[in-house]
Amino acid sequence: MSNRNSQGNKQAARERIRAERERQKKKERLRRQLIVAGAVVGVLAVAGGIGFAVVKANEPTGWEAAKEARQVAPAHTQGKDHTEILIGDPKAKETMEVFEDVRCPACAAFEQSSGSALLKDLHDGRYKVRFTMYTFIDGMQGGEGSKNALSALGAALDVSPEAFLKYKSALYSGKYHPDEREDLYAKDSELLKVAADVPELKNNKAFETAVKKGTYDRWAMDMTALFGRKGVKGTPTFMHGDKKLVMPQIPQDPRMTQAQYDRLAKAAFEKMIDKEFGPAKGAGAGADAGKNPGGDSGKSGGKGIREGEKDPTGSH
Repeated sequence: MSNRNSQGNKQAARERIRAERERQKKKERLRRQLIVAGAVVGVLAVAGGIGFAVVKANEPTGWEAAKEARQVAPAHTQGKDHTEILIGDPKAKETMEVFEDVRCPACAAFEQSSGSALLKDLHDGRYKVRFTMYTFIDGMQGGEGSKNALSALGAALDVSPEAFLKYKSALYSGKYHPDEREDLYAKDSELLKVAADVPELKNNKAFETAVKKGTYDRWAMDMTALFGRKGVKGTPTFMHGDKKLVMPQIPQDPRMTQAQYDRLAKAAFEKMIDKEFGPAKGAGAGADAGKNPGGDSGKSGGKGIREGEKDPTGSH
């Protein structure tokens, strides 16, 4: 073999080796790039996952989330944020305000002793009643029974003012009302059990669905925000305009039976009302109103404040 051929072969061999090395280098660079890219994607995925988890962790839940939800207002409500529950004969010249909390034991005592007297005046057209429902006992005792029951009352109000009044009475009744330290009304099942005693709500699928889905939870939170309205921070409270009504003191006697106490409490309430609104008129004065405590409201909520009547209760 000549020297020239030998040199040519060696040169060719070196070129092949060089080319192979270049290919290996390119493959190695590509491998490293893929590893780095994969690592970056992994880091971004982890970071994204952490970010998502942080966002989810900071999202409000439960009743806090209800504050941010779109409000669905019950029928038969009026005013700003639909937080005015005004029930009664639209022709009644006077409006009394009642402030209550569903978990409040004093409210339950009032409803059980004197609720019938208030309803009679309402039905007779002696005055309209604006109900402002608080939920402060949830904060004091812990739990969510006041808010949950208020949301259910919204579902009852959507059915009719009559259903609202009857359901409220049932929730406060001696049969169902729990000790304020027992958050029983936080359970939808308990609220539906009470509703079974109200003809308008028994087997009412729309009402049951609204309770279970929390349709009126946001509305309940808007009602909750009224706490302290007109300076009222305790329940039950009764107001006529800006005047807080004071009930005569009920004598305390450990020998007194529940029935005796209820009679005295009802007499005290009636005395307070007579002093403020004058003696009750004859039973026939508001016979038509007795047939429909919501007046001619139907689904519209009646005249009341909504159709231009001056708000007798003042602003929020």
